Amino acid sequence: MSRAASKTHIPRMVDVAKLAGVSQQTVSRVVNGKENVAPEIRERVDLAIEQLRYHRNTAAAALASNRTMNLGVVSYALAVHGPSVALFGISEQARLNGYSTRLVTLDALDHASIRAALNELTGSEVDGIIVLAPLYAAIEVLRGLDTALPVVTFEQGSPPTATSVSIDEVLGARLVVRHLLDLGHKTVWHIEGPAGWMASDARRRGWAEELSLSGRPLPQTVTTADWSAAEGYRAGLELADNPDVTAVFAANDAFALGAVKAFDERGITVPGRISVVGFDDVAEARFFKPSLTTVFLDFEEIGHLAVERILTMMRGEESPVIPLIPPRLLVRDSTAAPAQ
Repeated sequence: MSRAASKTHIPRMVDVAKLAGVSQQTVSRVVNGKENVAPEIRERVDLAIEQLRYHRNTAAAALASNRTMNLGVVSYALAVHGPSVALFGISEQARLNGYSTRLVTLDALDHASIRAALNELTGSEVDGIIVLAPLYAAIEVLRGLDTALPVVTFEQGSPPTATSVSIDEVLGARLVVRHLLDLGHKTVWHIEGPAGWMASDARRRGWAEELSLSGRPLPQTVTTADWSAAEGYRAGLELADNPDVTAVFAANDAFALGAVKAFDERGITVPGRISVVGFDDVAEARFFKPSLTTVFLDFEEIGHLAVERILTMMRGEESPVIPLIPPRLLVRDSTAAPAQ
């Protein structure tokens, strides 16, 4: 076998075009995120790219477009479920569009820290910035900063805008409460997320709205210091002392896990004595004992939409309001009608 024949063939744009049955110009439009490509054509090109494992020459693309082919991501508290999954979605969508990502994590939410993060990304020559820090403090600082780069934020529970992406978490919380009321529970207790997080406020707001519209009493919420299962366990011990509690809406799945353990230690069965609903639908939720009724939030799609909007802004195209992503209630084994 000759040396030439033994070399691994590196797929080129012409190979993608041939496999997809389109022109090289069409492939170029797809990989550059252009809008003027029919959905079925785009799907064929994406499939050919995946099959051939095609990676375009980003250095050449950057020279041709006068872009760096890098997107910056500023994040806070990546251990929290939502931002971590959204980051995966950003990386995936950026790669599909020929971009790399550069991550800067915040250890504080003050003006100086966020300004330093933006300066670091600007100095690294990125084409746009996505901010995954859904806390009021971060958003307030960002609104007071000027940057020449397009910026898209992840703002949980906020109204839809042209430069922020989110899920309708207020609706998600209302779905939880409606499910529990329909089962026959007179009201629903709430383990609230930590202060300062937009998600905490959105989930509490949806809980309160649905109870109020149904004419049901609003119990005192149980507050928490962070999003951990340990805080859910502490809240569960507090709720276990109240004989009136028959239904609990935990602001995330970790809270629900901790609360169920606390109830079990107190001899309280779930869902026999108390029904429990979580929020987020983490990968382990269906393996809890009992399997957890919860709300699925498509955080990965948050990342996809953020990248697509950054690319739209970079091209100078019209940027309409981004609709909120709808949540889905997943009913499993942790909820039931109240015991008689």
